[in-house]
Parts: sequence; structure tokens; C-alpha cells
Amino acid sequence: MPRADIERMLALARLTASWCNTQPWELHVTGPAATRRLAEALGRAARAGVRSADLPWPAAYEGVYRERRREAGYGLYAAVGVARDDAEARARQAMLNFEFFGAPHTAIITSDRDLGTYGAVDCGAYVANLLLAAESLGIAAIAQAAIASVSGVVREQLALPESRVVVCAVSFGYADHDHPVNGFRTTRASQDETIHWVD
Repeated sequence: MPRADIERMLALARLTASWCNTQPWELHVTGPAATRRLAEALGRAARAGVRSADLPWPAAYEGVYRERRREAGYGLYAAVGVARDDAEARARQAMLNFEFFGAPHTAIITSDRDLGTYGAVDCGAYVANLLLAAESLGIAAIAQAAIASVSGVVREQLALPESRVVVCAVSFGYADHDHPVNGFRTTRASQDETIHWVD
């Protein structure tokens, strides 16, 4: 992608509001060659079972959260032709996370370790705005938490200091509209499920 297009997207996302205006996000944005190098290192680690998350992973997905997660996963796999009972194909599809789904660029989002949960929350707001900015500019983007599960490898590859925690990646490029995954859409909970009115 042209650097000017990437900078336009990032310029929009930088306006994100944050707790006490701390703006804790820092990004490492890779070009195609760096994306490939990082993907190779992450793939090796993931295949070897290396896991080293900086932030606590969800303890469990129970109840409605489990249902939503399963629905999204099964729907995605169905969209790309992976049967529910095909464990090998599911594993191959999961590994695509570490290849950034073939995107030419990724932005690794980090936060300051001392800001803890609130730094990560602010980074989440930044990621949401980055995705919206990308969409508004005709850029396809996907947020990826899986990258944070191999934070040690990311830290080594990007020479990140220990003071930074890996939150996620946002991989981006121009969409292949013919790929079946780009026709898949997740459902959304109704407002009645997620909003509690207090009078």
C-alpha cells in the first residue's frame, strides 16, 4: 500500500480519546518484507506451542459469551469451507492468524506496562477507531488478539522494551473481494441484551 494511504488512516485514528489523555498506544507498522519476517517467526513459535502473553488471557468463555464465540467461529469456518469436525483444517485456519491472513502490513499495538488495564482499554478504543478509519478509506483491516499470545516473539522481533506490553495487531491491505471470508459477517447482540436502563 502507498505510505500516504497508511498515514491518512493513522492520522484519523490518532484522534482517539483516552483516559487522562495519556494516549498510551504505540504502533510498529510493518512493510511487506518486515511483515513476512515477523510472520515467519510467529509461525515457527506458534507451531512449536510457544505462548507468552503480556496481558492475562480470558479465564473462560461461559454462557452467552461462549455461545457468541462459537457462533462466530463456526460461521467463519463454514465461510471458508472448514467442517466443524475437521480439526486439522481448523488448526490450519487458526495458523493464518500468525501469517496476518496474508495482509501486506500489520500494526502491532503496544501499551505502557504501568498503565495496566486502563492502558489496554485505551488501546482498544484506538483499535476500534483504526478499523473505522480503514473502512472509511477503503482499506481492509482486521484486529488480531492471537498475536498477543506470542508476545515474547513479537518483543524479540521488534526489539520492544519490557516497559511495553503487546495488546494486539491490526493487519491491513486492500481486500480480495473474491475470497469467501470477506463475505462472512458476525451477528450482533440486541440492545435489550446489552443495555440496562436505570431510572
